[in-house]
Amino acid sequence: MPHFQINLLEGKSEEQKKELVAEVIKAAQKVVGMGDDSYSVALEEYSTEEWKNEVYPNKIMANEEILVKKLGYTM
Repeated sequence: MPHFQINLLEGKSEEQKKELVAEVIKAAQKVVGMGDDSYSVALEEYSTEEWKNEVYPNKIMANEEILVKKLGYTM
């Protein structure tokens, strides 16, 4: 069953987060199939400082070999 982990900077509204999750699931269903009950989504928000010191080095660059879509920036 597909599980998506979304990390993003804090500050998005609840409506924006709900829409993001809905669009991710909608796109996955279009490509992979399966119903809503087959998908789970985790969403974690970070401050800019946390992104720079934790997310970028430890969650992104430390796993660069499995990135399907590479970043267009460096820190």
